[in-house]
Amino acid sequence: MISPNQSTQRRTLKARYVFPVVAEPIVEGTVTILGEQIVAVGSRAVGGQTEDLGNVAILPGLVNAHTHLEFSDLPAPLGRPGMGFVDWIEAVIAFRRQSSGAARQPVELGLAQCHGLGVTAVGEIARPGWQAEPFERAPADSVVFLELIAPTLRAASAAWELACEHVRASRAAGRWRAGLSPHAPYSVHPSLIRRLVEDSQTGLVPLAFHLAESREEIELLRRGTGPFREFLERIGGWQPDAIPPGTRPLDYLRLLSQSHRAIVVHGNYLDDEEIAFLAEHRDRMSVVYCPRTHAYFAHDPYPLAGLLSAGVTVALGTDGRASSPDLSVLAEVRFLARQGTVRGSELLEMGTLHAARALGLEGELGTLEPGKVASLAIVRLPERDAADPHELLFDSDLPVEATWWRGRVRGEGLGIRD
Repeated sequence: MISPNQSTQRRTLKARYVFPVVAEPIVEGTVTILGEQIVAVGSRAVGGQTEDLGNVAILPGLVNAHTHLEFSDLPAPLGRPGMGFVDWIEAVIAFRRQSSGAARQPVELGLAQCHGLGVTAVGEIARPGWQAEPFERAPADSVVFLELIAPTLRAASAAWELACEHVRASRAAGRWRAGLSPHAPYSVHPSLIRRLVEDSQTGLVPLAFHLAESREEIELLRRGTGPFREFLERIGGWQPDAIPPGTRPLDYLRLLSQSHRAIVVHGNYLDDEEIAFLAEHRDRMSVVYCPRTHAYFAHDPYPLAGLLSAGVTVALGTDGRASSPDLSVLAEVRFLARQGTVRGSELLEMGTLHAARALGLEGELGTLEPGKVASLAIVRLPERDAADPHELLFDSDLPVEATWWRGRVRGEGLGIRD
């Protein structure tokens, strides 16, 4: 750990490339740190000791805008690729019955994995009964969204009490911030969503809502039929008045737009009108895309080009290991880069600045510039040249060598020490 004396020293890190995100990549760039803050970014040292890290890239710490760390000890995703979404939901329920969602070990493991992968901030979806201690101790900024599942009016009342308790607890917390996650249209009664939106406005609490995630969900909203209807009837969670026929994701977007800040999780099946609505409300609404989870379910092609061209804030998340192979935001970016449809600079924004903005952390994180927190990911680069430096970063399997969080570093590969 950093000693009190070390924490006030000025240190300059030099690398083959520095990626500020808000500016073009800098060849032989430097990042100067004083305590927890970045004080200079450029092509020369600004006093103090200079440490040449060699053939690496310095990035802002990556931000995982959506994950479920309770699944971090799974060796592989649940089910099988391309399975029906409702079948997968039932596999998740079965897994949860066999394990304790409040257990610390998977969450601690997941936070450690995130840090080793260059992730310095997470948007975690936590079940009731979750434990704060791993987030208080981890080298990461965390927004913990309490997952609320309440398909009936009776359940909605109990969920509201849990939500209030979660927000109250965050006010005394040190290292994590509170968010609320009414889970999805099929699992939360609209009366609770409306109540949470009102509380979000007054308490400045962000919301995260799974929406337009699957074909089955869209069928349920439009016609009240299909696998989700059958599933909800089996578990006693179907209330016909909760989802009138002809409902659209747009109806939920209009409601969420009245909150302090809202994340639309996945958004795999948003139409043009819904994308335009999100663009109009980009000041408080964002979409989190989880590319490898999207591929796992063999969803229809993601509307990424439409979202980006409309100006929607699109962030990246890994979802959880129940549907994704690991918790690497860099791997998500590289997965998209191989498709060749989005510029490297936009992809980097999605895993840094846009993800920080989705969580309400853009004032401190997401870019390399003076005044921002010194949370960094240092990634090894291949021994070759490229016209676009982003290609070196993304057309590679080379790992994160070290992760800095608020001026402190962990990572042996570069020989850096606190």
